[in-house]
This record gives sequence, structure tokens and C-alpha cells, in this order.
Amino acid sequence: MAEHPQPPTICASIMPSFDKLRSSQTKLRTYASFTYQAGSWTRPRKVVARLECSLQPDVGDSTSTGMRQEVDIRYVVTSLKGTAQHLYENVYCQRGQMENLIKLHKAQLASDRMSCHSATANQVRLVLHTAAFWLMHGVRAAIPRTSPLVSCEFATIRERLIKIGARVIEHIARIRVQLPTSCPEGALFRAVALGLMPSGP
Repeated sequence: MAEHPQPPTICASIMPSFDKLRSSQTKLRTYASFTYQAGSWTRPRKVVARLECSLQPDVGDSTSTGMRQEVDIRYVVTSLKGTAQHLYENVYCQRGQMENLIKLHKAQLASDRMSCHSATANQVRLVLHTAAFWLMHGVRAAIPRTSPLVSCEFATIRERLIKIGARVIEHIARIRVQLPTSCPEGALFRAVALGLMPSGP
């Protein structure tokens, strides 16, 4: 898509908004849809475009305001019906989010380790990995939105919140676990624990 010139209709629809952006906002996003046919296509297809304009610091000082305008355009070819914004945000982006969650499931929870000889045993392992996934997903959902870890990966949650050093003392009749008196993420750990705590009657 990048090899072909941008359709004039998109330029005409977005430029008035981008002109307004220069004086009022630092970022503007809009959507457009049109039919397009590349050289190798047998027929025109529906294309959804996400256009985003933002003001970025001008490192080279080539502008008088010290800010330069950057335009980022993403194209999605689709056969689905709906508005451009709905197809991009609620269909395309959500599909990408599902792929990211599957990647977390496989890469950071090792759910692709199916080395047992029995198919039933492998199925049980996958169920356990899926249970761990939902536990980690629940912990991340309980992180306050103001925290830098609100969108972190599972490995970061495991390293920052779950893995806490402790001293294990074995006695004849019992085992004592001494937790540290301080924790770098103590306040966040407390907030997550309270968020996961079931509500009272």
C-alpha cells in the first residue's frame, strides 16, 4: 500500500482537521474508507485508513515553533461492513490484542510445552497453563490505572510483584517463612491484593 500514492479524497477530508490541529491539539486521529485496486489485484477492494497527526519536537530546529508535524497512516484491507472507525478499533485492533494475549500465553507462561507422551496429560498441562494465564490476567486487571505497570507483560508482573524473597526456617514440627519487612512495590502489592479480595456481605 505504501508504494501507491495516497488517494486525494483522504487528503481532502483530513487536511482541514490537521490545519486545526496546529493551533489546538498535539495529536489528532481520524478514519476514512475508500475502494482501492493495486496493480496485482483482480478487483477493487474496501480499504480502511487510520490517519494520525501529531506534533513532535523538532530536533534539527528547522521550524520556527520548535515543533514539527508528523503524519502516520495505517491501512487495512477488509470485506466487512461498518464504519471505518469501528472496523479499525473494534475489529482490527481487538484482533491484534488477541494475538498479543496468545503470545503471552505461549511465551511467558510456557503453554506450548507439550512433551508428555499422553494426549490427556498434555491437555491437563494446557488447562493448568490456561488457569495460570487467567490468574496473571486478573492480577494485571487489578493494577491501578495510574501505575506504570498497568499494561506490563506477565514476566514483569512476576518479577516485580509475585517473586518476593523470603527466608524459610525448618523446625521439627513446623516450617516458618519470614517475609521481608520492606518491598519496592509494597504499595502496589497492597492495592492489587485489596482489589482481588472478594467483597464482604
